[in-house]
Amino acid sequence: MGPSIALIHSPFTSAAAWGVTSDALRAHDIEVTIPEVLDDDEPPYASHFVARVAQQLQLDAPGRHLVLVGHGGAGPLLPQIAFARHAVGSPVAGYVFVDAMLPRTLKSATRLDLVGADDPVAAAELSQRLAAGHRFPEWTDGELAATVSDPSDRAMLLAGLRPRALDFFTEPLPVPEDWPDAPCTYLQLSDAYAGAAHTAQLRGWPVVKQDAHHFWPLTDPEGYATALMALLPS
Repeated sequence: MGPSIALIHSPFTSAAAWGVTSDALRAHDIEVTIPEVLDDDEPPYASHFVARVAQQLQLDAPGRHLVLVGHGGAGPLLPQIAFARHAVGSPVAGYVFVDAMLPRTLKSATRLDLVGADDPVAAAELSQRLAAGHRFPEWTDGELAATVSDPSDRAMLLAGLRPRALDFFTEPLPVPEDWPDAPCTYLQLSDAYAGAAHTAQLRGWPVVKQDAHHFWPLTDPEGYATALMALLPS
């Protein structure tokens, strides 16, 4: 068998955002587990998400030295998930950040801080909308149609969207200590994550830019699986 990986969805979506990527990876002899968290609806949001993922990984992949693959908003939480794996004697084998925000390693940050570090204008606009009572993401079928062309894929993705209010974005995230403890790589799928990809490069991580979009794993599982396998630690 090849490496064992955990596909960790963003707190803004469900595991449906991965589509059938797991099938494409298993066809290449890669063991895949996909935790799903749908009940982290109360603060502390990050701690609840991490605890649920860690619990499911312990049930589904006990003892495996997993590569943690985080999409979008899951990125900043990967170190804490890894810490939970260490606590049960299963250190991780690596990290792949897929169009994801990165952990802040020197001081505490909120999700709005992380957005602002990459795009201050976008962060200001998001902050204003959230302060006015909106949630994010509030994508519509029409807005997603340009990138997710299949109606059934869009319906599945929309059904799993988990829009968040202001307090979710202003919650201080845990600061990882003694991290990274394993190789890290970055897969950029969209221009929105160019800043995070650049930061990953500055940290000396291998970075691959794919001419795709944020939900490429859903719309092209074979292409995504091929790109991901090239970034898995050997």
